[in-house]
Amino acid sequence: MKLGTGVLTSGIGQIDTARIEAHCRQIQFLRQQGIEVIVVSSGAIGLGMGRLGWSTRPTKLAQLQACAAIGQAILTNIWQDCLNPYQITAAQILLTREDLRSQLRHNAVMDTLQQLLTEGVVPIVNENDTVSTDEIKFGDNDTLAALVASITEADLLFILSNIPGLIDLDGNGQVIHHIPKITPEVLAMARGTTDVTSVGGMVSKLTAAKIACRAGCGTVIGSGQDAELMQKIYQHAEIASYFEPKYQNLTAQQRWLSIQNGQQGQLTVSDQFSTHLLQSSSLALTQADTLSVAGSFPAGSIVTLLTQSQQAIAQGLTHLSSQEISVEIQKSSKPGKTHPTPHLPVVILAENLVKTHE
Repeated sequence: MKLGTGVLTSGIGQIDTARIEAHCRQIQFLRQQGIEVIVVSSGAIGLGMGRLGWSTRPTKLAQLQACAAIGQAILTNIWQDCLNPYQITAAQILLTREDLRSQLRHNAVMDTLQQLLTEGVVPIVNENDTVSTDEIKFGDNDTLAALVASITEADLLFILSNIPGLIDLDGNGQVIHHIPKITPEVLAMARGTTDVTSVGGMVSKLTAAKIACRAGCGTVIGSGQDAELMQKIYQHAEIASYFEPKYQNLTAQQRWLSIQNGQQGQLTVSDQFSTHLLQSSSLALTQADTLSVAGSFPAGSIVTLLTQSQQAIAQGLTHLSSQEISVEIQKSSKPGKTHPTPHLPVVILAENLVKTHE
């Protein structure tokens, strides 16, 4: 459950305690149904701005970090106070992109979250803005929530803000309740935000929905101002916007690969391989289907796979370096060589490859 700054505050530095109390009641309702809950909570920077008397979101990194350092402690304490009536313990989890980029740290985060849920604790997750720099930032908490949903194999991601869902602004102006696929037409409906304490807007929410749905997690974009939203959805009310997930039956390794955004190179693959990959859940990439390589990288690098028309369809962890791949491509393209060798070099193992095409 991701809650935006606009939902949790009534102004700069003014936390809406009644709103948090309402969400804690909904958390208690979900837990009574046997549903485990993780909260991704915004609001720390806004609270810090209020304490410092700033009315405009700062642009300097050190100022943002100072606001986060002040506001995060306040935010976590408020969540715990509001969960106390239900005898629920909150746990603070602060993450940077680097925590999920490193496989060891990614696994540690996953294990910690799973252990907290096993103990009946509600994790309160936020970006660690006190140390985040441009290189290790998630960009917004919508993306952070989608990544957390992916690594924990969540069934549903709720992105709650001050809007009731994806609105067809260029059509009838109504909320679209069911979105089977995030198409270019759906993305065109997105708008940004002008809130001084917020980041993103509908654009970031749809990006997050794509990440979550790709990992098999359905996504709901709805109003965090509705004090009974969870109860209504649990009773199958047609409310908010629901995005259908894509079930890929991913392994933990593939989930880690699917959320990486710092690819070190690109491989163009044959149309035959592209077609087979989209129809199969497990397929290794060999030299025969690798047409070209872009970038310089060692073995064990994360690369993007492109079709011959340069459409990104997958990403994977290479078994060979870019130089080794180039050498194999040159060997297969020599004049007079019409048949592949009996034992084709594997460029990416099947377990290290994940589809990203929508």
